[in-house]
Amino acid sequence: MQVPLQPLSLAFQLAPVAVSTEVLVRLFNHLLRGQAIVGELHALDGKRLAIDIVDTATALDFTIRGGRLYRSDSAGRRCRDVCIRGRLEHFWQLASRQEDPDTLFFNRQLEIEGETETGLYIKNLLDSLDYDWDSHFQAVLGERLGAVPVSLWRSLR
Repeated sequence: MQVPLQPLSLAFQLAPVAVSTEVLVRLFNHLLRGQAIVGELHALDGKRLAIDIVDTATALDFTIRGGRLYRSDSAGRRCRDVCIRGRLEHFWQLASRQEDPDTLFFNRQLEIEGETETGLYIKNLLDSLDYDWDSHFQAVLGERLGAVPVSLWRSLR
């Protein structure tokens, strides 16, 4: 299913960067609940990650601490450890798993610059990500309530 990206693109263009970053921080942190990848984020503790969406002229800056993402001020761009740059459609393909990270990076649709070791670690994390909806619902809602959306989800497949 192809998702129209124009509304998302417009939102990135119109919203202040601090708002866009805060929304994504909250979304990412929510989606990380119950996921095994959280344990892998501790290796990135204190690292500053930037996402530059070139076609919307949006630069989002994050800091990783304690297995969570936090909004960083964009004033310290020279302090970024890693920057991932690309077009919105390619970030969407990455996020929705329509395309694997290796293909996007190899074809230079997404580019990583900065600390080589940190960039490679992040790319490998993205490549190994296998989202576990069961664990997410249980982490967010508890075991009993979390079982309801899980069984509903399974019945729809």
